[in-house]
Amino acid sequence: MGRVGVLLLNLGGPDKIEDVRPFLYNLFADPEIIRLPFRWLQSPLAWLISTLRSKKSQANYLQIGGGSPLRRITEEQAQALQEQLRQRGQEVSVYIGMRYWHPFTEEAISRIKRDQIEKLVILPLYPQFSISTSGSSFRLLEQLWEQDPVLQKIDYTVIPTWFDRPGYLAAMADLIAQELDRFEKPEDVHVFFSAHGVPVSYVEEAGDPYQSEIEQCTALIMKTLDRPNPYTLAYQSRVGPVEWLKPYTEDALEELAAEGVENLAVVPISFVSEHIETLQEIDMEYREVAEEAGIERFERVPALNTHPIFINELATMVTDALDSPPVHFSEVARPQKRVKMYPQEGWEWGMTTSAEVWNGRVAMIGLIALIIEMILGRGPLHAFGLLG
Repeated sequence: MGRVGVLLLNLGGPDKIEDVRPFLYNLFADPEIIRLPFRWLQSPLAWLISTLRSKKSQANYLQIGGGSPLRRITEEQAQALQEQLRQRGQEVSVYIGMRYWHPFTEEAISRIKRDQIEKLVILPLYPQFSISTSGSSFRLLEQLWEQDPVLQKIDYTVIPTWFDRPGYLAAMADLIAQELDRFEKPEDVHVFFSAHGVPVSYVEEAGDPYQSEIEQCTALIMKTLDRPNPYTLAYQSRVGPVEWLKPYTEDALEELAAEGVENLAVVPISFVSEHIETLQEIDMEYREVAEEAGIERFERVPALNTHPIFINELATMVTDALDSPPVHFSEVARPQKRVKMYPQEGWEWGMTTSAEVWNGRVAMIGLIALIIEMILGRGPLHAFGLLG
């Protein structure tokens, strides 16, 4: 078979406080995260947003120890996966490729080429496919493959989605069951799934299967759990002025409290590792929302991390992929049209969402132009004497 490798894909996160701003820059410089009418605006806008958001983000990371544990946990997952495959008689080198921080996907590809890998399984650590997560990484890899004759010689296959794999469902159900059993009356606890949100336009305009896969996944986990507990699915982490998938996590928490729900087991459904969205956003921000709304007990189910059932399932996915016909980048779901993080392009008169968005765009372009002129010390405003 030749030398075999596995490439694990993930988002990445700042290792220390000093990394937060450049990490945010990389994130917002990705056109799959913020799409603009003019490509040349991407870098200035990413610089502006990362600069404005860095202090708040740094404060959030300080609350969880000063950096993201995502790299460390992903390295532990990679090591556990490699050992599990070795126990099955499969000698495989496992690599980590992060999208927005070290080790970057490009760094992992360099190591794969250096090690002369001949067959490669590309496995995103996102159970559910989205054009903004797995899709973004796949498109980056596709570009690298198109530009590099060495990569084109590698026999590769991708695993686009795996939300319905039995081992993954069993591991999630096991963690939920353990958390439920900590309550005095486990059967009365409301199971609350919180998934990372995406803009509604991704689903309705681009055909992103993410929402459908999240909903199916939640139902399958509850079926695997096989307990009578009621459950709710909500979406967190929204940014920007547009509508994201609903219900929003904070709204759903308040609604449950108003209905008289007292005990929650909160499940991070789209995350397989602890990071800022679980340790700070759920554990701190949403806990506060829930308690202020009247929830008496808020317990969070831990992320999968290196759960043995989960690692065993990852290994099974790899061996199944090696034994199956390859799946190439061209076969992976991608946007059906150019979707933006904003509402419709057409103008509407009056106090409409479209008008507000276009006002925001014009203001943002003007602000960027002002900042650039202040940095350069020359430009139209200097020429008219408005800036000295």
